[in-house]
Amino acid sequence: MSTQVYEGLFIFDTTKYAKDPAAVSNALAAVVKNLGGEMLASRLWEERRLAYPVEGQRKGTYWLSYFKLETKHLGTLNRQFQLDDNILRSLVLKVDPRIVETLVSHALAGGSVVIERPSAVAAVEEIAAIPALEV
Repeated sequence: MSTQVYEGLFIFDTTKYAKDPAAVSNALAAVVKNLGGEMLASRLWEERRLAYPVEGQRKGTYWLSYFKLETKHLGTLNRQFQLDDNILRSLVLKVDPRIVETLVSHALAGGSVVIERPSAVAAVEEIAAIPALEV
């Protein structure tokens, strides 16, 4: 199967995140792991006022994650994120294999890293070895 590295940006309900930050953020890793994926980096980005109210919330906690997952599980992953009451919005994008190492190391270097894979470079090399689709 085709394994890819994905970037996920999530907006958490700030009230729920403030009550139990570890449970809210670890739920992302649990979803990825349950689908056979692997979290490479996951961290708090920032808390800010939203441009418009989302589900009645005026503030959101932004969370950035990088994870490895088989492509066939992407639909299920997105559906799980939609069903999670802690997540106001989510966006998952495929990362170009040429920039995976840079993005993951930047995420690991910044702020409060919650999940860190010791051999993230090995994961990057593994993904980079997968032949790219010719378009």
